[in-house]
Amino acid sequence: MQPVTPHLSKLVLASASPRRQELISLLGLPVRILPSEVSEETPDQWSPVEIVEGLALRKALAVKEKLTDSSDESSIIVGSDTIVVLNGKVMGKPTNEQDAGHMLEQLSGQTHEVFTGVSCIRVSDEKAVTSHRVTKVTMRKLSTDQIARYVATGEPMDKAGAYGIQEIGSLLIESIEGDYFNVVGLPVSLLAVLLEQFDITLP
Repeated sequence: MQPVTPHLSKLVLASASPRRQELISLLGLPVRILPSEVSEETPDQWSPVEIVEGLALRKALAVKEKLTDSSDESSIIVGSDTIVVLNGKVMGKPTNEQDAGHMLEQLSGQTHEVFTGVSCIRVSDEKAVTSHRVTKVTMRKLSTDQIARYVATGEPMDKAGAYGIQEIGSLLIESIEGDYFNVVGLPVSLLAVLLEQFDITLP
């Protein structure tokens, strides 16, 4: 078995998402949850990659400012952001049920891309690494009634593109090409690669 680190670094997840909290636990490292609570507004001209990487880094930096205890020096903060992109148009989280229904109408029967950015910052020396992953998702052709019923579950409201692939939304998906966990909101294999730059080797 390869060593993890001599002192077992602690991760700080800059997210309130229960899905990301569940996924990061797969790494088997101590994890502290500290939501970033930053604005997710971005310039209109930013590309999908700039959006997810920029917001992932913004979230991690915001949490770093909250860590003032010396015991946090060895911690590595993990920020992440996910968006859905359909024909070049970026979809974030819906603002209301009507917006969620409109997003799902556009995604119905189409193939879209899910971008997730991941940023890691070590508190002690502010070393930062950021990357992203892209997954293609094809949604089934949905009827107006199907969309209405799904929106009525409340599930779409806190998710980019107004659906969650790991829950009821899985019934809407025809196929995916790429990393499933990327669509859920945290590509753990990419995170493991980034952590190698901090001398953390997993598994």
